[in-house]
Amino acid sequence: MTLRFEQYVRKQDQGLFIPFIMAGDPTPEVTVEIALTLQEAGAHALELGIPYSDPLADGPVIQRAAKRALTQQMSLEKALELVPLMREKGLVIPVIAFTYYNPVLQFGEQQFMKKARECQVDGLLVPDLPYEESTELAQLCKENELQLISLVAPTSKQRIEKIAQSAQGFIYCVSSLGVTGVRNEFHPKVYEFLEDVRANSNVPVVVGFGVSNNEQVKQLESHCDGVIVGSAIIREIESVEQQLKDEKLRKDGLDHIKRFVLSLISS
Repeated sequence: MTLRFEQYVRKQDQGLFIPFIMAGDPTPEVTVEIALTLQEAGAHALELGIPYSDPLADGPVIQRAAKRALTQQMSLEKALELVPLMREKGLVIPVIAFTYYNPVLQFGEQQFMKKARECQVDGLLVPDLPYEESTELAQLCKENELQLISLVAPTSKQRIEKIAQSAQGFIYCVSSLGVTGVRNEFHPKVYEFLEDVRANSNVPVVVGFGVSNNEQVKQLESHCDGVIVGSAIIREIESVEQQLKDEKLRKDGLDHIKRFVLSLISS
């Protein structure tokens, strides 16, 4: 599983594109098709969100996606089981499970690791688990060949250095404090923050929380190794929800998402 990170993430000098989607939104079957569409559009890895009723870091767009997924009876276990279906249909890029800590704790940490490995998941991202409390989970990930992805926010330089130096897979830089969501512009100090992370990291540095258009991607590209896009893609999925749910119209919906992504990351 680490090999997929080496092949599709570590070997890219720059221009990494990592989309976020919600497992089960708008349906489990369509989630699989969206994942494949994003790979076709140039994704180097995929963050697969696990719907949760109390999402600390999620803005309104992703909260609505989680609600749609929960109406589809999506769960942590069912979300992980989507990954082998994606693999069977040709998904080769790494998949990172994006979940809050409580669902993992309820499922059982050891059982989660076993299930994730069986389902060919490559990494784990837990946004509400502070770096200082992640040692045990990091060890479990290592034992099960999963990369524990670190989030780093613009806080103290000392803390940034610690997180960056121990990062696995790639490091997820939060462009601004607060929840996810589409933003019109970044705080000017975000560039200095990204340079601090890059100076201390041995893995690719990618930035998320608010990346939503091509102009922003271009503004960021010389300061990081790539971008994570979540809310902007979820918003497009939401806009063609009915098409995606209709088997006859699904291709049109998927093509719409692909066109949006290509417009976002084109040079």
